[in-house]
Amino acid sequence: MSSNDVHGGPIRRIVIVGGGTAGWMTAAPLAQRLLRHPTQPCAVTLVESPEIGTIGVGEATLPTIRAYNAALGLDADDFIARTQASYKLGIEFKDWGHIGNRFFHPFGDFGPPLAGIGAHQHWLRLAQAFNSMPDIENWSVASVMARHGKFTPPNEQTPGMTDAYSYGFHFDASLYAAYLRDYAVTRGVERVEGMIVDVEQHPESGFVTAVKLADGRRLEGDLFIDCSGFRGLLIEGALKAGYEDWSEYLPCNSAQAVPCASVEQLTPYTRSTAKEAGWLWRIPLQHRTGNGYVYSNGFTSDARARQVLLDGLDGAALDEPRQLRFVTGRRRQSWVKNVVAIGLSAGFIEPLESTSINLIETAVGKLVELFPERDCSPALANEFNRVMGGRYESVRDFIVLHYKLTKRNDSDFWRYCADMAIPDSLRHQIELFRETGRVAILDRAGFAEPSFVAMMMGLGAMPKRHDPLAERVDIRAVHGHFAELRDLITQAVARMPDHGAYVAGQAASAASNHKLREA
Repeated sequence: MSSNDVHGGPIRRIVIVGGGTAGWMTAAPLAQRLLRHPTQPCAVTLVESPEIGTIGVGEATLPTIRAYNAALGLDADDFIARTQASYKLGIEFKDWGHIGNRFFHPFGDFGPPLAGIGAHQHWLRLAQAFNSMPDIENWSVASVMARHGKFTPPNEQTPGMTDAYSYGFHFDASLYAAYLRDYAVTRGVERVEGMIVDVEQHPESGFVTAVKLADGRRLEGDLFIDCSGFRGLLIEGALKAGYEDWSEYLPCNSAQAVPCASVEQLTPYTRSTAKEAGWLWRIPLQHRTGNGYVYSNGFTSDARARQVLLDGLDGAALDEPRQLRFVTGRRRQSWVKNVVAIGLSAGFIEPLESTSINLIETAVGKLVELFPERDCSPALANEFNRVMGGRYESVRDFIVLHYKLTKRNDSDFWRYCADMAIPDSLRHQIELFRETGRVAILDRAGFAEPSFVAMMMGLGAMPKRHDPLAERVDIRAVHGHFAELRDLITQAVARMPDHGAYVAGQAASAASNHKLREA
């Protein structure tokens, strides 16, 4: 069967265009599932150019990365050692909402429901009854752990009240990509190094049939996965999928990134600090700290941004700041004909809540779930585009929320954010929470109720009322419940190991196991 034939039949050749985090996160599960199939083997080739660097802003993750790693069968200690990883219990926000503000977005809830009513509703009832209440994050196990620099995994077999938290990771994105590259290549993925100079398409169907390299080599395929980054070499360059620009909601369009030496305790959380024209990130790794400034170049200069970034470091800079440009938004279609875009080629919504890698996970998982035959049925593409379009929009709304709920008026940037139009879907979520304390979850695969509660209340959107059904529980019992839970959390966290010591123990265990394998 020729490469120009686009009738049905099993996919025999997959070409992944681009390496980096997206390319190798795509290659690894495909290698695991496809390459050693006894009756329908499928070749997977990944082509990447050493001249094109990876975008190293996605070094923090959501807890969903754990399921991705587990599905590949990655050893937890080996992963921590190989990627210089640390643990992430959530994000500390500083100067968001107003200067001097500090709150925490934890991975986990604020205690169990009472009488079927969410914990934050009972907290609101107490706060309204007594005109004051300690911050709700005191009832988040992850928040208290982060505050004290502690870490141990929750007991997921028989969880108790103090196991109601989750975690993600901070890791070196280039090391993670290399780790997955080794995994994929060991299982049969062919890595080709070269620069793509031409894309060949079927004259009638428009399907991509091959990519041509600068040295004259041709790589034919049945299915092409575009992981070429912002430029979208196949999805846009060849197939003209179109791009939906969300700059009106997300005005930041620039970033500068720089690593610095680690000088503090290894903290189990990411930090985001709002600045005059955007925000700084701080991501602690074992061997260094990742830093960056995401900003709008319409409200500040690159030179000023560079100075703000360098002034915010807590250790000596290890390199010169690297400049990045982007346009927030997404492709109108991520799957067109026989090309599927994954990663930056599909869209970008800035790294504020560490969603870039999560969107890669989602896309790869959905591609495996909807894996096509050679004709790449449009019905499969439509479903993939529906799911991914919804995911990008829900992430967009959650990120816009961070900017819109501001009381800052100290710069043109923050005044713009306070006044800007927002999607109707987000406006509904904000109004519902402010009026009733309820959270409208429009994407069940996205951020859950506790995340919205943490962000809205942290940014100062305090509900006017609470769920009236909470009144059915005796207020003395509610008060006693919160007092007991707070004491249990305090005691549990006090017994936990230091985060840095826990990570060092895993790295040492990995080194010991490596020596045993070599012996």
